[in-house]
Amino acid sequence: MAELEVTPRTKLGRLPDRGRHDRDTINAILDEGFVCHVGFVADGQPFVIPTGYGRKGDNIYFHGSAASRMLRNLSKGLPVCVTVTLVDALVLARSIFHHSMNYRSVVVLGTATLVEEAAEKWEALRVISDNIIRGRWDEVREPNEQELKATAVMKLPITEASAKVRTGPPKDDQQDYDLPIWAGLLPLETRPLPPVADPAMKMQAEVPASVKGYKR
Repeated sequence: MAELEVTPRTKLGRLPDRGRHDRDTINAILDEGFVCHVGFVADGQPFVIPTGYGRKGDNIYFHGSAASRMLRNLSKGLPVCVTVTLVDALVLARSIFHHSMNYRSVVVLGTATLVEEAAEKWEALRVISDNIIRGRWDEVREPNEQELKATAVMKLPITEASAKVRTGPPKDDQQDYDLPIWAGLLPLETRPLPPVADPAMKMQAEVPASVKGYKR
């Protein structure tokens, strides 16, 4: 189990027992999620932008419009913080103070670089697509030259990162365990509902395998 180096920025100060720095845990969380939040500071103003992403090896890829504020600024070499969070349950305690969530999260710090080589950019877009809905890329029209030009892809190495995980039941104050109050977990999950066809479709088409077999 490969461990990332713990840096002053990735060392957990609060509840350090929930911290993880091994690549297996970090990669598993990244691979289950599909929306990240990208944080950066431009002209003294903090921004946090949600976007889709994908992981390949030791890199995260995320994309957006080449004209977007996020991509224009990050391509200049600004420091970036990418966060992914999965919520597994609401933790319902006997006191409101000890309510919490069971979660798995990853924070990746570093400097993202613009992917300019054509083959890597193409593969990165496929990685992002497959992370969001596996197999869809092979079912649809691929991006054309104009679309590729309008899209920027950033690559962030997973070299300075940490995960944080909470599991288990509520942790109340000892005297509160005698209170006649229900406590426990409300599990949550991400699951697909029945697909809804685009009303603008001009012909009948079977629901594709990527949609029928979708799961996280």
